Amino acid sequence: MHRSAVRNRSFWGAFLIGMAVMAAIDEIVFHQILAWHHFYDNSTPDVALLSDGLLHAAELFALVAGFFLLLDARRRHTFWTGAAWSGFFVGLGLFQLWDGIVDHKLLSLHQIRYRVDIVPYDIAWNAAAIILLAIGIGMTVMLSRRGRPLPTAVPSQPDAV
Repeated sequence: MHRSAVRNRSFWGAFLIGMAVMAAIDEIVFHQILAWHHFYDNSTPDVALLSDGLLHAAELFALVAGFFLLLDARRRHTFWTGAAWSGFFVGLGLFQLWDGIVDHKLLSLHQIRYRVDIVPYDIAWNAAAIILLAIGIGMTVMLSRRGRPLPTAVPSQPDAV
């Protein structure tokens, strides 16, 4: 009997961590260091700063929740390194692609950069997202086809005092 990578807590915990890491990279590099944009640029500077803070809070929540899922998988003896790595890459790529298409284009929350030709930035941003997502999906498909045997060992019981 085999189990699918996407049904494993290792996948979903690392998925949340991947999304949080990409949100952190976006926020630290593009919002703070380069100051190219904020999460929401269509209002006052105070609202833009607040929107960055809310993004940061969501990213921290996802990071903590992801680690709790990974720790729970470890506690249950179901942690699967391959599923975790595939979930991490899917999370990285999905956040990047969502940001590039939904946040940048459909909702117009912000652009990558202003007062420049945006096309090369959009291409690089979305191409990076597609590459990360393809790595994660490829790993997930490969792991799901190969499967992972269910653990046969019974988890050890804590010593009685």
